[in-house]
Amino acid sequence: MRPFVAPTVMTWETGDEMSRGGKVVRFAVGAAILWLVVLVIIGVAFSGRVAGRVTERVGDSLAATVTVESSNLAMVRGHLELSGFKARKDDLGHLAIDIAEIRCELRPLGLSIIDRVCGDLIVDKVRLEVSTLAVFKFKKPKRKPFRVRRVEINDAILAFSPSAFLPELGKIEIKVDYVEAGETVFKTPLSWIFTMKELRATLDLPAGIVIKLHFKDGVLRASGGVFGSTPVELPFSIPITGEGDDAQTEMRKLVELGKMLAEELVEKKAKDWLRSKLPAELPF
Repeated sequence: MRPFVAPTVMTWETGDEMSRGGKVVRFAVGAAILWLVVLVIIGVAFSGRVAGRVTERVGDSLAATVTVESSNLAMVRGHLELSGFKARKDDLGHLAIDIAEIRCELRPLGLSIIDRVCGDLIVDKVRLEVSTLAVFKFKKPKRKPFRVRRVEINDAILAFSPSAFLPELGKIEIKVDYVEAGETVFKTPLSWIFTMKELRATLDLPAGIVIKLHFKDGVLRASGGVFGSTPVELPFSIPITGEGDDAQTEMRKLVELGKMLAEELVEKKAKDWLRSKLPAELPF
């Protein structure tokens, strides 16, 4: 019997294939590392430029002076961070917006170059002051307003001077603990209200009246102040804003929404109180 001899040709061919496969793997790994390095360089080089474009677009929409203290564009992980955002407007009244941190989630690994839409917009520590609704008479922006897929706001205080809504009512301050909203087109700083899914907030009114508000699953709950400790529940539908609505139209809808909400809450409280006072069964 002849001894078995391994086919030398096949062995060399297999070795060549493995060698080529190793080269492909090394090339792919090298290209990936090079791409990540390029993305890091782009993030560092263009961070300030992107922040400048953001402030320019916001300033153009608000007709206000907008500044940012620092910015960080992470192309690999996919996010844009802005710190120390400030907006000021004092021609038609006083508008001041201060935001500690803004984080816009982008597509990772450089895919944001193709898809620039912001996924999650997370806003922390907001302070907004409005002296009159006249400050919301915005110019028609030169560029399309920002569109985001989801909005999250933490720790916000919205202060409206007496002349902003109802002079006879006095100053209104809304302390927002948490807000979640769906896809939003920012035509005004309050556009997220039209897509709001959840709200936890406290409403401070003159004469020391404090009302706690909670909105979720289409139901608004109010307690404290004139509503007492037992929450008043009210099914509530937020009006829809159309693509053709401009900033002024949105603000009018928001004012009408606030008035309607106040009337419906008071009416619901009155009905609940009256129902609690009537006997369960009438004597006749």
